[in-house]
Amino acid sequence: MSQVDRKFFVPIAKNAYKDVAQVIGYGATISAPHMHSYCLSLLADHTKPGASVLDIGSGSGYLTAVFGLMVGETGRTVGVERIPELVKRSIDAIKQTPAGHLMDKGRIVVHVADGKLGNEEGAPYDCIHVGAAAAELPEALVQQLKPGGRMVIPVGTDNQVISSNCYCRSINMKIPVLPLYIW
Repeated sequence: MSQVDRKFFVPIAKNAYKDVAQVIGYGATISAPHMHSYCLSLLADHTKPGASVLDIGSGSGYLTAVFGLMVGETGRTVGVERIPELVKRSIDAIKQTPAGHLMDKGRIVVHVADGKLGNEEGAPYDCIHVGAAAAELPEALVQQLKPGGRMVIPVGTDNQVISSNCYCRSINMKIPVLPLYIW
């Protein structure tokens, strides 16, 4: 996280380091730094050099850039965001960071698409991060996760203060649910 300066991903640079979610426009937010840190810690074993990462609801592009640096030049990171203006802004922001060269080489890409559908073209993924709550687990994302891969996705609808589940796809294609609580 320390290699990617948040000031490029928030509307007011002086607020970049406050540990709160911040509005980035179009009804979207960038999560608080402690939430980014927590999600990255849950996915750390699956974001080694050479891995493939899918970042759903990539928003500002901050985590997409961080994932890109984690998997490096031999890996690939795909950001998916439904709001075209945020995709453009995130691409511009990523290019201002050390992850910019990975975007220039095609190792980081950001697409406008419906996150519930994932990005089948780049599947399967070692890990999938979903930044917004889903009422239920999207089957398309489960199918795009490699056996042994990990997905972090908040599932539920209760006031957005919900339990988050980490889904680990096993070789036999069953998905055990490990409860992880994010407050």
